[in-house]
Amino acid sequence: MNTLNSIKIRGPIHRVFEFAWRVEDWPSLLPHYRRVSVISDSEESRIVAMHCVRDFGPILWPCQWVARQVVLPDEWTIHFVHLAGPARGMKVEWKLQADGETVHATISHQLIHRLGPAYSDRIIGPLFVSAIASKTLSTLKTLVEAEALR
Repeated sequence: MNTLNSIKIRGPIHRVFEFAWRVEDWPSLLPHYRRVSVISDSEESRIVAMHCVRDFGPILWPCQWVARQVVLPDEWTIHFVHLAGPARGMKVEWKLQADGETVHATISHQLIHRLGPAYSDRIIGPLFVSAIASKTLSTLKTLVEAEALR
C-alpha cells in the first residue's frame, strides 16, 4: 500500500511544521483525534500513542497505534514508523515545501501488511489511512490560514 495526500496551505512554513510535529496538541485542534500521549522523548525521536476515529456516517470506528516520530526541522520533514496497532510497520513521511507564501504539505504512507496487499490496498489504505490524512491536512489548512488572517 502506498498513499499520498497533499494540500497547499497559505501561511508560514514554520507554523505549518509546528502544527504538524506537535502531535500531542492534535486532540485540541483536530476533531478526529481523541488522545495523543508522548510515551518517551529523546533528542533523536519520540514514541507516541495516538487515538483517533474514522467516521462512516453515524458510525465512529476507533483507531489507535503507537509510533516512533523523528522530526527533521532542517528538512521540514517528519517521519513516523508504526510500532503497534493495525498498521504495524507502516512508514509515514510528512514533507513540507515552501513556494512563496504557500506551503505544499504532503503525507505519504507505505505499508506491506501481514494480511496481504488486498487488505492494505483495499481496506487500510483508502478507508482509514488516506481518509484520516486528508481530514488532518484539510483541518490543518483551515487552522493555519485562519491564524494567518489575524
